[in-house]
Amino acid sequence: MEVRTTSYHLSIIFIQMKITKIFITLLLCATVISCSNDDNMVESLVGQTGDLIVKFDNGVGDQDLIFDVSYDKSSNESYKLTSVKYIVSNIELTKSDGSTFMYPEIENAFIVDEADANNAGEIYITLNDVPAGDYTKISFGVGIDQERFQKGADGQGNLLAEAQEKEMLWSWATGFRFIRLDGVYSDATVTDEALNIHMGSVGTSLDNYREVSLDAPNTVIVREASTPEVHIKADIAKVFDGQTSVLFADGYNQVHTDETTTPVIADNLMGIFMIHHVHNE
Repeated sequence: MEVRTTSYHLSIIFIQMKITKIFITLLLCATVISCSNDDNMVESLVGQTGDLIVKFDNGVGDQDLIFDVSYDKSSNESYKLTSVKYIVSNIELTKSDGSTFMYPEIENAFIVDEADANNAGEIYITLNDVPAGDYTKISFGVGIDQERFQKGADGQGNLLAEAQEKEMLWSWATGFRFIRLDGVYSDATVTDEALNIHMGSVGTSLDNYREVSLDAPNTVIVREASTPEVHIKADIAKVFDGQTSVLFADGYNQVHTDETTTPVIADNLMGIFMIHHVHNE
């Protein structure tokens, strides 16, 4: 009886060892296949490019931006706008591994003009030939940086002609308007007074270029066969009630090249943007 029991136990142990061995072999195979698939995926993205659409959607607080509609501001002021335009440049994308891609400089400046918006109020910027990858952040400048400006008119690519056409250029010596808001404002003492925010750098003497960095709420997947869309909301109300709240009555109804008022508006512009959502196709 003892011999039988011992043989039986040995058989059970042998079977268990076989099962364990098979399980380990299967686990190793799965690991190798998984690693191989990962390597193939990485290799398959090398040299692959795709397009990326960045959509700017201007609003006022939680309201849509509509021309000639009155919006309340702090301190019992209100305003109506008839034009909203701003320049974005130096668009840079950051991958999940921390590496970055800067869009080619000569093409990397765009005028976002509310007059060009579609029926949904969106202005599209298409970035072509973006390296395939998984991106988690987008950064860009508001305006034109000094390095680019100092390359002269010939260093601006198509931007110079577009800026002249859209009235976003004072003169080459003075520089670009980084943002242009036109309309009227009212308060307790005045009604429909002129409102003109034409903020920019003043040559090389006053640098109002600012940079913005936005984390994506989900991964932006760029592939040859898919074109993701990054939907950026811009809250125009924060131009006046952002990092600093300003009063139109204190001279902020006319902001052009002044060394006191323009940096305040430039700093406020950094906080108007947020990524609302990412749509991967």
